[in-house]
Amino acid sequence: MAVIRDVMPAFDLLQPDSVADAQKILRQNGSDAWVMAGGLDSFDWLKDRIKKPKVLVDISGIDELKGIRTSSDGIEIGAMTTLTEISNHPEIRKNYSVLSQAVALVASPQIRNQGTIGGNVSQDVRCWYYRGGWPCYRAGGNICYADTPVGRNREHAIFGADRCVAVHPSDSAPALIVLDAKFVIQTPKGEQTVDAEDYFVGPDMDITKINVLQPGDLLTAIRIPSTWAGAKFYFEKVRDRNVWDFPLMNVASATMLSSGNISRIRLAVSAVSPRPMRLKAVEDAVVGKPADPSTGEMAGKLAVQGAVPLQFNAYKIPLMRNLVKRAVVGVGAQEATWNS
Repeated sequence: MAVIRDVMPAFDLLQPDSVADAQKILRQNGSDAWVMAGGLDSFDWLKDRIKKPKVLVDISGIDELKGIRTSSDGIEIGAMTTLTEISNHPEIRKNYSVLSQAVALVASPQIRNQGTIGGNVSQDVRCWYYRGGWPCYRAGGNICYADTPVGRNREHAIFGADRCVAVHPSDSAPALIVLDAKFVIQTPKGEQTVDAEDYFVGPDMDITKINVLQPGDLLTAIRIPSTWAGAKFYFEKVRDRNVWDFPLMNVASATMLSSGNISRIRLAVSAVSPRPMRLKAVEDAVVGKPADPSTGEMAGKLAVQGAVPLQFNAYKIPLMRNLVKRAVVGVGAQEATWNS
């Protein structure tokens, strides 16, 4: 029997106009509720009838979740703020440009006008087996179809695989990690704040989840401290097409220099593992060293230690090595070098 696509399952649509009302709905419905922000990830799931929530909670009408607020301590971005607004915001472009660069490379202008920062960091993985309704580990089955002798795994993980080899597709996530951002979550027990790198969950922790949100929780804001304001930033995204595509890999860095040497640095990559990955060992290794090609070469080699490629994604090892090298050196290249 043919599988019917593009016909959404029935659900109750609720549109709260405040965070308090949204929380009440989420508490009442628990795991039966699905939160929809910009809708770009949600509609894919619903049209393909893979996700079948009983209640769809559309939070697009909650004004308190929108906008960018600045202070001497940094900035706070509402979870429903669009990627276009973030990309164009003068304070972000001036002092936190790694984020404006990252969100400007998400998909297409039309999608950035609709897509939100909360949705971008909370979107699910993009493995076609999982999204196609195959009963894989992540969907509750007992096999990873991508990690088989005949599996198609060109876009999949070279780090952190634990039954599932799908990668996190967010472009904004590594930028937020290097900015030491804090994610603000409203829970039934009150407000909780988590570091950006701790918001994401790998399959070794819970193969059915991609972030720390529990039923009843709502991501409301992202706070970026002024700690890295005005740092030397680098962001690069490699993809098959210059528009629309999700990353084959991306890298972000924030660096402070003193007399030409690296005094502080944060590095993160995405689309190489099931969760965005901070490169703490590389950071520790380059501190105190000059931001020159030799340091970058060392950083790149260290970054790929322990990588385990699948049948069709070994290219990600030299790609990651070169992206990390450029993120450390700060070369303004926009195209990836695919050779070693």
